[in-house]
Amino acid sequence: MSSLRIEHVHVTVTDPDQAAAMMGRLFNWTVRWSGPALGGGRSVHVGTNDHYLALYTPPPAYTGDRTFPKGHPLNHIGVEVDDLDATEAKVIAEGLTPFSHGDYDPGRRVYFFFPGFCPDGIEYEVISYA
Repeated sequence: MSSLRIEHVHVTVTDPDQAAAMMGRLFNWTVRWSGPALGGGRSVHVGTNDHYLALYTPPPAYTGDRTFPKGHPLNHIGVEVDDLDATEAKVIAEGLTPFSHGDYDPGRRVYFFFPGFCPDGIEYEVISYA
């Protein structure tokens, strides 16, 4: 049996292009694909060759709830990096506020929100095992 992995996570954001650009600056990710999506919306897939985030937004004329009720249990998205301090410096440079630093086995971590890019502000955990 082949090893299993998470291929992508799909989240709703306000501006997928802007969010993808910031993720590129924070995590050195690239846009793998972008184009039309569900219900006339738009998606941008940003990440690496092995995994990515699918960033979705409904069409501009959409006036309903921008959240997917089935997604409300999501607590955060974890991103592993080699250098936590360097990534945290990038988070701060983007005007985001890191919080809840943790230094415990098996690694160090810090959290931040992506407010303004996501309807509810998605929490990200950045972790390093270095």
